[in-house]
Amino acid sequence: MALTKKQKDVLDYITDYVRENEFSPTQKEIQEHFGFKSLGSVQDYIKYLTNGGYLVNDPHSVRGLMPSTVQQNTEEIPLLGNIAAGTPIEAIENSNMISVPTHMLGRGQHYALKVKGESMIEEGILSGDIAIIKHQTQAENGQIVVAVVENETTLKRYYKRSKQIELHPANHTMKPIIIKDKECEIRGLLVGLIRTY
Repeated sequence: MALTKKQKDVLDYITDYVRENEFSPTQKEIQEHFGFKSLGSVQDYIKYLTNGGYLVNDPHSVRGLMPSTVQQNTEEIPLLGNIAAGTPIEAIENSNMISVPTHMLGRGQHYALKVKGESMIEEGILSGDIAIIKHQTQAENGQIVVAVVENETTLKRYYKRSKQIELHPANHTMKPIIIKDKECEIRGLLVGLIRTY
């Protein structure tokens, strides 16, 4: 199947993005990069590239596009229980394992948590999704983190201000959690999502 210049541009963008970030771009990121008017255009390109054998598309993952030159391996990581995308709930630590595409992981230690609640829905993070988390104790402003506040765990966008930490939901009906710096412990960074339909 021969590619048009635009189809090759889309494939090259996805390939380069995976090489640099170790995970694939979302459909929205592809849309914004090329200035497409709708996600439908992106889906048409993905469908053509997938049918032609250029891309592997995991429909259960928001970042599930892989150039077929990159082998689709999986790795087992621990599924540690639930995390609130809403009011903080205690993360239940258990030792179930889950298979995750290797391209979502990159370097470092990773674990998975099942999302409960709707505070991150405007980021496309829904109740029932499996959040793939890279274990780390530091974060930069604007990153989505696993934070522990008063022994309860939550998934929020992180902002450090001069004297406080703000954990922002992605749901306009909810308010940020505002706490002192030492009252917040970062447990990891969101690097991917797995969704089953």
